Amino acid sequence: MKKNTLLAPAESGVCSLLEPVQNVAHGIVSRAVITTPGLRLTLFHFAAGQELSEHTSKARAFVQILTGTCKFTVGPTAHTLKPGDLLHLPPGAPHAVQAPEAFSMLLTQVTEPAN
Repeated sequence: MKKNTLLAPAESGVCSLLEPVQNVAHGIVSRAVITTPGLRLTLFHFAAGQELSEHTSKARAFVQILTGTCKFTVGPTAHTLKPGDLLHLPPGAPHAVQAPEAFSMLLTQVTEPAN
């Protein structure tokens, strides 16, 4: 049986966020780390030159840069992010990503309960 996520929600576990990814030379590779109701962690690897056009999310998001650097635009503001940086995106914030070089990031999305 194939695991859909790197970690199982019902048990403790360990995974490497820095393990090299094959076949990312010309694209973007994503892998779900863990998914539960209200929480999703996704590992992304971008090849140099890749980008995601402006979009929004209903979830609160935290972007943690693991390797390389990227340009993250939030509304009219551009941020150059490097390893160790953490970016917070409130729900609905328009954002876009550019990869001038290869980089990896961990995206944490939190869906807040409706009032």
